[in-house]
Amino acid sequence: MTVENDSSQVQAEAQSLSGSGFPTFPVAPGYQVNVRTGPGTGYSISRVLPLGAYVSIHCQCDGTTVSGPYGTTGIWDCVGNGEFVSDAYVKTGSDGYVATRCG
Repeated sequence: MTVENDSSQVQAEAQSLSGSGFPTFPVAPGYQVNVRTGPGTGYSISRVLPLGAYVSIHCQCDGTTVSGPYGTTGIWDCVGNGEFVSDAYVKTGSDGYVATRCG
């Protein structure tokens, strides 16, 4: 996954934006991202994030591999109770895990 900013800058921005106690990251500009009921494209869409959205990552887990603006990954971000988005659409500054594993 290619990231435009260095990870320390993105991590610092994430910590300053989070009011929930969870790190908060921006969704890729120009994308309305599907929020799903599980970590994969086979799960139902529960809602769609608006343009310019930020998400708080509660935990991360493995799921369906997805290609997006930040690369190809099987990491899914839990952004709420039973709500997941592909990490391929979230600018975390890393191609690996940035939060605890779900489970």
